Amino acid sequence: MTQLETERLIMRTLCTDDLEWLVTMRGDADVMRYIGGEGAVSRERTVERVARYLQCWNEHGLGMFGVRFRGEDEAVGWAGLQPLEETGEIEVGYAFGRTAWGRGLATETARAALEWGFRERGLERIVAVASPENAASRHVMDKLGMKYEGIRFRYGTDCAYHSITAKAFAEHSAQAAARAR
Repeated sequence: MTQLETERLIMRTLCTDDLEWLVTMRGDADVMRYIGGEGAVSRERTVERVARYLQCWNEHGLGMFGVRFRGEDEAVGWAGLQPLEETGEIEVGYAFGRTAWGRGLATETARAALEWGFRERGLERIVAVASPENAASRHVMDKLGMKYEGIRFRYGTDCAYHSITAKAFAEHSAQAAARAR
């Protein structure tokens, strides 16, 4: 089981034990508003998604993590890396329950996933897609130094498409660290 840690969070490989909280979060239309354009997702669809997450870990050695605050058992969301269904490119993705919104968790987990993908998995480029109307997610991508590449058709809808290379991520991270001093 892969585990990533940030200052505030523990990110653990998603597994079948995570099904119940995923059913709850994916069943919330507000949480899913910008994910796949489906709105609330049924238990059956969530079971199928969890099976795909597990398959992704088995086949690619990467995937989605359940996200929890350090010292807490309750999951607040999911984030990680997975192949983009239409292209096979590796994408970073994240989603959080309402109680976690506005706390910087998407940026924190996406940064950890990008760092892991580039440093530990040896990836050269990672993409991200979001609904063009999802200003919060697009802001996360900008904060991480991802470059906007335009609108592309992904997951059955038009998406804002962003990407970053390992080199650009390292440069962006170094600049951010220098500004923080």
